Amino acid sequence: MRERRAARERRRAHEFEEFVAGAGGRLLHVAALLTGEAPGRTPAGGTSGDPAAGHGPEAAARLLTAALAATYAAWDGLRGEDPYDRARQELVTRYARTARRPGSADPGGVLAPLAPQERLVLVLRLAEGLAEEQTAALLGLPVERVRTLCTRAVDTLRRGAPRAARAGAATWRAGWWRTRPWRAGP
Repeated sequence: MRERRAARERRRAHEFEEFVAGAGGRLLHVAALLTGEAPGRTPAGGTSGDPAAGHGPEAAARLLTAALAATYAAWDGLRGEDPYDRARQELVTRYARTARRPGSADPGGVLAPLAPQERLVLVLRLAEGLAEEQTAALLGLPVERVRTLCTRAVDTLRRGAPRAARAGAATWRAGWWRTRPWRAGP
């Protein structure tokens, strides 16, 4: 009995290692876009941020590690579900929980002018190539809201508008994501 269990655990670990070897780089890129840092570097401006809030040095690696750990914990229960989709969902959920906490550093990078909600939508739509409907389902938003956020994000990046002039930042600070169905757990 122990031998069968050990063999099953080895097979599970091997499958997960293969998944991470294939998808880890892409997921790290998504995490780096969300946190606004290059992997292994501090965010723009040289501030280290609050590590407990999810920003600062290696925030992308920490975000990815937490998402992969949750994916591994649910590995046996995936039953036909794409593990990449599960890992991406964990990544998005964990980013949404940590973004804009009081005292956290603002993310840097090219997407720095965007509010976290706009950043999420833009990364999912353009970097990950998800359809509006898939993005809306993942974030628990109406499709029209996703379309609006994506358009606003692209316009903001084209104009280089300052953060204060953007509409929608107050919505994030008010905690829109706390009531969404995809927010599972503590």
